[in-house]
Formats: sequence, structure tokens, C-alpha cells
Amino acid sequence: MSKSVIITGGNAGLGYATAKKFVSEGCKVHVIGRNKEKTENACKELGDLAIPYIFDLNELDEIPNLIEEISKHGSIDVLVNNAGINQKKVITEVTDKDFASIIHTNVASVFTVSREVIKNMKDNNGGSIVNISSMASQYGLPKVIAYSASKGAIESMTRAMAVEVAQYNIRVNCVAPGFIKTDMSSKALSDDPDRMNRVMMRTPMGKLGLPEDIAETVYYFSSPAAKFVTGTILPVDGGNSIGF
Repeated sequence: MSKSVIITGGNAGLGYATAKKFVSEGCKVHVIGRNKEKTENACKELGDLAIPYIFDLNELDEIPNLIEEISKHGSIDVLVNNAGINQKKVITEVTDKDFASIIHTNVASVFTVSREVIKNMKDNNGGSIVNISSMASQYGLPKVIAYSASKGAIESMTRAMAVEVAQYNIRVNCVAPGFIKTDMSSKALSDDPDRMNRVMMRTPMGKLGLPEDIAETVYYFSSPAAKFVTGTILPVDGGNSIGF
């Protein structure tokens, strides 16, 4: 599948694994990341098909220019809205600024990037947008109130967007990762044995997922295999969201 792909937050974790999958399939991947060194190093590792873009997605006003710059390379076939931030705090300590910051990064920037990419896809016979949600939108998780709200919004936005842009041959789907073994999650869970135990207890498959599990699902949504699939939220979680 030789396509042109944008992946936000593609320099580490799930985003990097997803970029690696698309590159391995011969796709040109535009990797958007905030950290210059991290993003450029990731693209060096990924090879010639990966192009780094150093950009802070909080700069909403500049996103149209960014997408226009990427569009100079041709049509955009796939957008993966992966970038996001989290914060672990008890609800009474979450400030208005904290809450607004997470909504801004995790929801507003996803909307703005998607809007601009949809303009390109409309003029180029369609495409696929894949959003990344979380178990925090599937059930209640303590101490991540703003993050949970943001991911609930992403799932609603996926459905609304899918209905509106289907007429342009643009499909919009969402992956809801369970507990995946990344550097960040491994540290968080190893620092909190009680949380780790609870994760394992309610995951029927009894293990953490791998970043590649998410990458493969994103790729599926973007491939001809999913040509009649839109507006869906697919948990990739070892059964965690239905576990008892």
C-alpha cells in the first residue's frame, strides 16, 4: 500500500510503532512531533520514507500552514491522530488551566488537523482518518478526569465526522488501546503495583498489549480490507473493556 500518511506524535510509543508499520508497507510517512531531536532521530531510524515535521499542535492557528506544507508532497491518504497528553491528579487538585490544556491538545488540535486534512482528501478522492482513544473512555478511571473527558470527545467526534465526510469517500475510525507496554506505561504501572494488579485482574488475556498491536489495527483501518468500515471504535485491549 503505497500511500502518503500523516502521524501526529509519531516519534515514540504507539505513534512510532504505527509509523514503522506504514513505512514497512512502502508508505511515505510525515511524522509530526514537538521535540526536534526525538522526531529527527525517529525518522532516521525509520528510513528515507519518514519525513520529520517539528511542530507544536497547540499552535492551532499554524496548523493550516503545516498541512499545506505537507500537501505540497501530493495528496494525503491517511491521517493518524495519535498525539495526546495525560495528567494524573485527584479531581480536587485539577485546575481549570490543567483541564483546558488537556482538552486543547487532545481534542481541539485533533479537530483542527482533521479539518485541514479533510479539505485535501475531498479534492483527492477520499482517504482514511484514524483517531486514538483509550480505556479511559470505555469505563471510569480515577485520577485522569481531563484525559477521560478528552477521549470521550474523540469517540463522539469520530462518529460525527464519519457521518459528515462519508459522502467524500473519507472514512473515520477510532482505536481504543488497552494497557500497552510502552516505556511510559511500564514505568507508570511498575510505580503503582496496585494499579498493575487491577489491570491484569480485569484483562482476560492476562497480559499487556504491544505497540505493534495498535499499529496493525490502525493499518487495517487505513487499508482496502476496511473499505466498508467507518464510524467505529475498536478496543484493542485483550478484553480489558469487557473484563470482569
